Amino acid sequence: MQNLFECKVKYTKTDENTGKEKKVTETYLIDAVSFTEAESRLYKEMEMMISGEFVVTGIRKANYTDIFPFDDGDRWFKSKISYVSVDEEAGKEKKVSNQILVLANDVKDAWDKIHESMKGMTVDYEINAIAESPILDFFPYFSEENNIPDNLKPVEKEESEDEEPVDE
Repeated sequence: MQNLFECKVKYTKTDENTGKEKKVTETYLIDAVSFTEAESRLYKEMEMMISGEFVVTGIRKANYTDIFPFDDGDRWFKSKISYVSVDEEAGKEKKVSNQILVLANDVKDAWDKIHESMKGMTVDYEINAIAESPILDFFPYFSEENNIPDNLKPVEKEESEDEEPVDE
C-alpha cells in the first residue's frame, strides 16, 4: 500500500516571460514511509531541480486510492469515482468513493484515461468529478529507472542463493 504525501515547497523563481523574480509555492506528491522520509526525499529531488534556496512549507497525508501516470500527459487531475459495494454479512449495499490522480492533457483526456485504466474493474463505477490538481510532479517510492536500489536484492534471489542444492 502506498503512503502518499502532498508536500509544498516555497522558493524564488524567475519568470520566463518578464525575467522578474517572484516567490512561488509548488505542490509535489511523494510516496514515502513517513513524514520524515517524505521531507528528506523532497529535499533531494528539489536540489536537482531548483537552483537557490527553497523551504518545505507543508507536508500532509494524501488520500489517493490510485495513481495513473501516463507518459503523454502534462498535468495532474484529481478525480472522484464511486461504486456500490455489497456487504455480504449484513446484506446491505454501500456506496464507496475513492480519489484518484491521473496524468492527462485536459479534462476529456483525463476522463478517457480513467476509463481506460478502470476497464478491468468488475463493478460499475461513476466518475463524479474531475478537476485539475495543483500537484506538479509525483515521486514514486522507487523510480522507474532504478526499480530496486543497488544495496537491496529481490527476496526470491536472496533465498535461492542461500539454499543448499538438494540431491535426490
